[in-house]
Amino acid sequence: MSNPFITETAEVLNSELSWFYQILDTRIKLHFGHDCDYQDIFEISPPELASDSQLHYNGFIQHYNINFEERVVLILALVSQIRPQMLDVFFTRNASLDKEFTEFGGATNGQGKVFLPTAETALFLLAGTDLEKRFLYSYLFDADHFFNKHDFITLNHTNRQESYLSGVLTLSREVLDLITRGHIRKPAFSAEFPAKLIETQLDWQDLVLDPYTQDQVYEIKTWIDYGNQLLSEYDLGKKIKPGYRSLFFGPSGTGKTLTASLLGKVTGRDVYRIDLTLVISKYIGETEKNLEKVFKQAEHKDWILFFDEADALFGKRTSVNDAHDKFANQEVSYLLQRLEDYAGVVILASNLKNNLDEAFTRRFQSIIHFPIPKQSERLKLWSSALVSKFELDHEVDLHALANDYEMTGGSIINVVRYACLMTLAQQKQSIPFSLLKEGIRKEFHKEGKTF
Repeated sequence: MSNPFITETAEVLNSELSWFYQILDTRIKLHFGHDCDYQDIFEISPPELASDSQLHYNGFIQHYNINFEERVVLILALVSQIRPQMLDVFFTRNASLDKEFTEFGGATNGQGKVFLPTAETALFLLAGTDLEKRFLYSYLFDADHFFNKHDFITLNHTNRQESYLSGVLTLSREVLDLITRGHIRKPAFSAEFPAKLIETQLDWQDLVLDPYTQDQVYEIKTWIDYGNQLLSEYDLGKKIKPGYRSLFFGPSGTGKTLTASLLGKVTGRDVYRIDLTLVISKYIGETEKNLEKVFKQAEHKDWILFFDEADALFGKRTSVNDAHDKFANQEVSYLLQRLEDYAGVVILASNLKNNLDEAFTRRFQSIIHFPIPKQSERLKLWSSALVSKFELDHEVDLHALANDYEMTGGSIINVVRYACLMTLAQQKQSIPFSLLKEGIRKEFHKEGKTF
């Protein structure tokens, strides 16, 4: 099945790759003194791109007014992803020394079968052995160049001892997706991205909270809707940091996760719950690295990051008694800085507010208590949960259930699930009060409460 967007994308990128091949071939010939049609790669004009095209590649080139050398670096980073065999020429060995040509730069993947271009490779293509030109084009890898500033193309270093320009040119997955597919794929949960997208089938009106809690949650929604406008159009960006940080605290089952999910749904933002079992490491420095993987992916995407049971990561710091305590406190300091630097919404959830380090809580824009629902709220929760194809026996009194049994919304859902399942298993047409009471007894037993 053909796709016009994919077809046009392939045509444009094939043209770009042909241009890049000419540059690559010319540089190799000039370097080894072979016959060549050009004296300099800059004589090879890049393909003209249609200004009225809907392709993201064309828009990317035009929006950033990308010049010749920037375009070479972009295609070099791209070619290793879409046509890596084009770079096999760099595996050529220096016969006199029986080793690869150092001036080519580059690295290899784990199997040693794919050439991975580095900044050194890019500078070789652009400057050859001309030292002045090499210095001139090194600006492409400066921290404030838009490639690096927006994480479009970064240098990935596997060894701290290697030079900065030996870092592998790494094209962001988002740019690769936009150029080749026209949309950004959602990241899959893995050790490299220890976070899961959380969604809900419920709607905003299904959220049952204490009125004061609801008002505080609405403040977060208001920030998401108008925060950028406040910072950019009213000059408050000079005084207020971007982003919003909130702490949800209260017993399990009171709606903290659901609230985060609904905030994302109603504002059109993806919500990712960080899996702390994959983030926290006993090895010094590893926790920061694992967390950085999430923040790096989340930059510029307006995601809501949700840390459940956050006291495992953001708990109170210890006194410095040994080297491990010192590094643990440095870890907390890193987390503080990373939270403040994130321009999106971060929500931390904990059962107890006092479990979290005060250094974190001081930096929250809101601290929201999710209490056990009151009788009126429990009635709404029971009524909402029991809307199904099952009828209720005439003896079931929801007002009495709400009044007699103090339960969270999560526990009420568990009771309804049990009662509906048993009703189905017993082939009954309506849910008897006895099954609801048995479900409540089970929930109370789980929580160590007297029924």
